[in-house]
Amino acid sequence: MKKLTIGMVTYDDYSGVYFSIQSIRLYHKEVLNEIEFIVIDNNPSGSHGKLLEKFCNSIPECRYIPFNEYKSTSIRSKIFDFSNTPYVLVMDCHVMLEQGSLRSLIDFYDSKKDDGNLLQGPLYIDSLKTVFTHFDLKWKNHMWGTWGTDSRGNDIYSEPFEIECQGLGVFSCRKDSWLGFHPKFIGFGGEEGYIHKKYKKYGKKTLCLPFLRWVHRFGRPDGVPYPIYTEHRVKNYILGFRELGLDTQEIYDHFKIDINNSLLDKWFAESADSINPKDN
Repeated sequence: MKKLTIGMVTYDDYSGVYFSIQSIRLYHKEVLNEIEFIVIDNNPSGSHGKLLEKFCNSIPECRYIPFNEYKSTSIRSKIFDFSNTPYVLVMDCHVMLEQGSLRSLIDFYDSKKDDGNLLQGPLYIDSLKTVFTHFDLKWKNHMWGTWGTDSRGNDIYSEPFEIECQGLGVFSCRKDSWLGFHPKFIGFGGEEGYIHKKYKKYGKKTLCLPFLRWVHRFGRPDGVPYPIYTEHRVKNYILGFRELGLDTQEIYDHFKIDINNSLLDKWFAESADSINPKDN
């Protein structure tokens, strides 16, 4: 019986998916009989779609799922719907995991140490000499969160510890403890901080597991293939804050520096719960 689903959502990133999955199959062989892969293609009719589907179909434990009803990073939530395992790890489609981390993660779950919490791990910078263990929830560059390092995360053998937030390039929890993103999030952004506050609202925690280390490809020499709109990011933050009962004034105060205030007023007015991702 499989224990862990490793899922990712992609948009015209065949190379990212290929190397992320193959690195796991090459360097985490000790868990291959316990895992399954799910790849949700958010642009299946694009130039990468057919080759990506062929690649996924060549791997017995991998499922390729086309999804083009709307475009959004929040589609990651659907990985939990499609999963057939008790544990789920969601990762960006251009991430690699440190050797041994998946074995340690499954063992952590099997020992029931997770307690239904949201689990994350330190992000390596490209030099692999420094890690970021968390986000501090401060506003910068249209993001609610800035990278930080807790010294406890420098030692791979340190005990797990609570953090306020972390980037969502890699996150994990039990399938039955996933709280879900707001169903009307659209486009790119707004999930970091929101999902972490949501877990705390329901009496759970976000834990940093020092052994769950990952590296993320941030460089995009050919550009980002999917559209990124500030409007979507702002509206997602508003929806998330309102759901959690947080003060949306801090969103307005941050974005008003760069966004025409009349336009920002319009976005706030439009951000009622009637917003549906299928309409965008």
